[in-house]
Amino acid sequence: MNFSPISPFKDGDPKLALAERLETAEDIFFITLAEAQAALESTEMRSIVRERCTVYEYELNRRHVPRALLSDGTEPGNKTGVAESDDGTLKGIPASIGVVTWKAIVIFDPTDAHLEPGKILITPSTDSGWTPFFLTAGGLVMEMGGAMSHGAVDAREYGIPAVVGVSGPRERITTGQYITVDGSNGIVSAEQ
Repeated sequence: MNFSPISPFKDGDPKLALAERLETAEDIFFITLAEAQAALESTEMRSIVRERCTVYEYELNRRHVPRALLSDGTEPGNKTGVAESDDGTLKGIPASIGVVTWKAIVIFDPTDAHLEPGKILITPSTDSGWTPFFLTAGGLVMEMGGAMSHGAVDAREYGIPAVVGVSGPRERITTGQYITVDGSNGIVSAEQ
């Protein structure tokens, strides 16, 4: 017996776009299943999709990733206890033991980035696409995450010092700057 999911597309024919309820067939990814059902029954979804595309584009270009969000979508103030101290050192969550001092490199996207051996990787967060960087990185400073985040686990596996959950490292550390990462105590300090 052949089962197929309910879909607004039959044999590749984008029915909702042809019926002018969506601009393009790909807009289906910006509406819920209930909204797709309503569109099949003649409800126009183009304005909803335009609003969601605007939010999507904004989020794609976001450089600051909130550590937490409230139920209304706003970001609470920095009340996590993870912050910059009076002497300019950054504090975070110890993720992988050890201490390293070397040049930092700030990377937002691993796609076309190059990491020279030993440099300390500064990034908002990591996922499996970042794993090759752990082969050459001398240390890790990550804005997001905790002890069980991807970056923390990989740093321990590859034996490099790491501090995660650091507030604003990309704004305070620049590529080429000498820094010290103390993964045992969760402290990142810039050389003066």
